[in-house]
Amino acid sequence: MPKFAANLSMMFNEVDFLDRFDAAAMAGFKGVEFLFPYDWDAVELRAKLEAAGLSQALFNLYPGDFSKGDRGFGAMPGKEAEFDAALDQALGYADTLGNELLHVMSGIVPAGVSREACTETLIANLKRAAPKAAARGKTLIIEPINTRDIPGYFLNTQDQGRAIIEAVGADNVGLQFDFYHVQIVEGDLAKNFEKHLDIIRHVQIAGVPERHEPNVGEINYPYLFDLMDRLGYDGWVGCEYRPKAGTVEGLSWMKGY
Repeated sequence: MPKFAANLSMMFNEVDFLDRFDAAAMAGFKGVEFLFPYDWDAVELRAKLEAAGLSQALFNLYPGDFSKGDRGFGAMPGKEAEFDAALDQALGYADTLGNELLHVMSGIVPAGVSREACTETLIANLKRAAPKAAARGKTLIIEPINTRDIPGYFLNTQDQGRAIIEAVGADNVGLQFDFYHVQIVEGDLAKNFEKHLDIIRHVQIAGVPERHEPNVGEINYPYLFDLMDRLGYDGWVGCEYRPKAGTVEGLSWMKGY
């Protein structure tokens, strides 16, 4: 049976962020994830997790100025110092919050910079970061994202992600497999999941095309949930979707799981 983690950046927006932990627990979740924790004190967030009886699944490294379109430093030539600082910050938060997984955002390909240069930068950054993360018991993951939601994003396909992970060659560097993005870019969800299962460390779900609940749209998630069980995937399944109406009102899809 899949382990669902509520994404508190997208779900339970009916209440303030710090109240979403209790709201998620009351709705039946055992884990949570969110985009970024850096506007809050790590100790305060840890207290919210413990009070609600929740586990932290993951969060993202600081991406730069999100409001101005920054989407990470991982594959950005010339931003190595910013990447290193973001990694150190994220490791500190993860030590306090207790999560193993950290998502390294690749970023948007800069004008005039080749994709080859971005590939080399991401590999070099991950090679440098992996031992530091391993020493703290952490795993770094990269996520292919569709360019409809984030135009110009560097990492887009599972094969591209695999090639980078294999080039890094570290046990604690893996793939974040988001069925929403995979459907938009590649499709063939079941076969893609099975093909890359050996490097998948985290899964996310949402309906396609509107990114609502997983029972809204074109993806047959009950089949995919059964597939995860059959293949032995036992990691978190992050619910990174925007509720169509109210968060709790839209959770009927989760009954039975």
